[in-house]
Amino acid sequence: MPIPRQAPGVDRRLLRDDVFRRLRDAIVDCTFQPGEQLKDTDLAEWLGVSRTPVREALLRLAASGLVIAKPGRSTTVSAIDPKAVRDARDVVAAMHVLAVREMAGNVSEADLDRMREANRRFAEALNAGDLAAAMDADEDFHRVPVTVLGNDALVSVLDQFGPVVRRAERLRFAADGQSSLERHDQLIALLASGDGEGASDLTFNTWHTLSVDDNPSPEQS
Repeated sequence: MPIPRQAPGVDRRLLRDDVFRRLRDAIVDCTFQPGEQLKDTDLAEWLGVSRTPVREALLRLAASGLVIAKPGRSTTVSAIDPKAVRDARDVVAAMHVLAVREMAGNVSEADLDRMREANRRFAEALNAGDLAAAMDADEDFHRVPVTVLGNDALVSVLDQFGPVVRRAERLRFAADGQSSLERHDQLIALLASGDGEGASDLTFNTWHTLSVDDNPSPEQS
């Protein structure tokens, strides 16, 4: 697919993380197809930024496995590798289990309200059929326990392996987002009651329901 010529530009004042998220999401939603070559000059023009944050974002995407970078040659979108997704999912699951276990004993009403608000937006996005907004709301929801924990090493692990898992998350939300909405409500209730074990078990099971078919559909391949 050619680089889109019409897209809202990224505010030049925004951090490089915003460029990373825009490119990550464009890969996850198949705006950029597996095998497609990505050129930093074209991407910088599309996003309305300099080439520097684009190059930094591509390096991060390569580290997470969403793109394949060959120095001096080309950068291409990686194919979906079911094993790589499952491996990343297991790591991401372990990080989130740790976060909710710790949060259960240190949760504040403000933290719970942030999760409720994110889940409300998640429900609205699902009802509107807006997968991109649902993905963003889900990310905000799961970020709350991670933020409460305040473990920089855990955040680094999620930054590396999380992008690959988003491909599987998008497939799940497209097929059955309602079950995720219900699990979010259950997690909030468990955290509010201080049930760290229950919250950990629910989180483990939630992430381990993510899977990718070894024979992906044409949209995924």
